[in-house]
Amino acid sequence: MSVSVRPATPADREGIVALHQAVAAIPGGLARRPEEVTADYGDYALANDVCLVAVEADGFICGEIHASREPLAIFNHVLGGLTVAVHPDRQGLGIGSKLFEALIAWARAAQPEILRIELETGAANHGAMRLYERLGFKHEGRQTARGRLPDGRFEDDILMGLLLF
Repeated sequence: MSVSVRPATPADREGIVALHQAVAAIPGGLARRPEEVTADYGDYALANDVCLVAVEADGFICGEIHASREPLAIFNHVLGGLTVAVHPDRQGLGIGSKLFEALIAWARAAQPEILRIELETGAANHGAMRLYERLGFKHEGRQTARGRLPDGRFEDDILMGLLLF
């Protein structure tokens, strides 16, 4: 399967929303629930400093990643608020890696420079953590009982960061 990664455009909005709804429907797929992924969410994703999509040859958006530069001057070298989604039927095929590699390349070329990328992931999301570690992200902390799951249980968040210098 041939997949290319490119900057998202407003024409990708519906595909981004459909992708995130599909991933949110999987327990642990996204922090958002399916009903929280609305058309406005598509606009939000596109409004980030970087929004990249993974697209199959037929135009199907099978993955997306977005993040924003921190606005305060002291943190302006940090890219955060990161969200990544890969369609449930395409997970495990290297699409997440391609998205992150493109994001990291974008960050390295950004002006003013970005020197750090940070993200959070649920403590039970071991597959995602393995991917992030393979890409060079380091565990930097744990937030106890940060997420409350639909069944009422709590889940810790793992904080991870990647230095680009």
